[in-house]
Amino acid sequence: MKNLISARRTPVLFASLAAAAFAALPAVAETSSTPASTPVPAAAAPAAANSAPQSVSTQILSADQQQAIGILVKSYIAAHPEIVQDALDALDKRQKDADADKARTTIKDNNATIFNSAHQVVLGNPQGNVTMVEFFDYNCAYCKRALPDMMSLLSANPNLRFVLKEFPVLGDGSVEAAHVAVAARMQDPTGKKYIEFHQKLLGGRGAADKARALAVAKDVGFDMARIEKDMDSPEVKTTIDEDMKLADALGVNGTPSYVIGDEVVVGAVGLDELKAKLSPDKAPDKAADKK
Repeated sequence: MKNLISARRTPVLFASLAAAAFAALPAVAETSSTPASTPVPAAAAPAAANSAPQSVSTQILSADQQQAIGILVKSYIAAHPEIVQDALDALDKRQKDADADKARTTIKDNNATIFNSAHQVVLGNPQGNVTMVEFFDYNCAYCKRALPDMMSLLSANPNLRFVLKEFPVLGDGSVEAAHVAVAARMQDPTGKKYIEFHQKLLGGRGAADKARALAVAKDVGFDMARIEKDMDSPEVKTTIDEDMKLADALGVNGTPSYVIGDEVVVGAVGLDELKAKLSPDKAPDKAADKK
């Protein structure tokens, strides 16, 4: 993803440099493109000075002027290569700030659905005063890596509400597994059996799909006749559709992704960073808004 961003940033960077060079165009035009001529007599100078100056921006660049600008930009970059990275870093920061602003607005506008939907799994303390939301995919290797982080946080923080949102974006197997998972949640609103199902399916080896998810559900002790019935129910479709729309609105484009307070955190960032995000001064509690 970073390479794609860099590819988009490069034209902007060089356009900016060209604009800077364009601002210096009068000097270039005077020294390199003005044809040789007889000097203006001193007596005529005041009249020339009083004439209205022509705006450089309205001039049509000649081939010589375009070449001069190209040489100027290339020479400046060669002499100061650090400005390329500085410009890209500044553009990155601007984009991240804009994304963060958008996320804060989206979280505020969708607070109830993100943190307190009737179609979500809540692990940990349902009445807890600290809430973390995770968008995940059962076939995501990074979600598997982040699973111990979730378990550690739940173990260490008795006030943590950990909300799981299905985000099956890695193929048909992921969609099938999500259907079984939602059906399992429908049988277990407390999440006590669901958490065992979640750990075994996400933490197990091999690809997750319908067959594997059903096998895990059976092993955990769910009512399999009901699972088979519920996995294609309107509730399952509503749950997954709601989660996918939320992810799109939040700009979530990978798994795992978290919503903590008014911030979206993308990637398996590690236990220490998640703990820091959950600290009171970093992640204002949104669970307080639940009715």
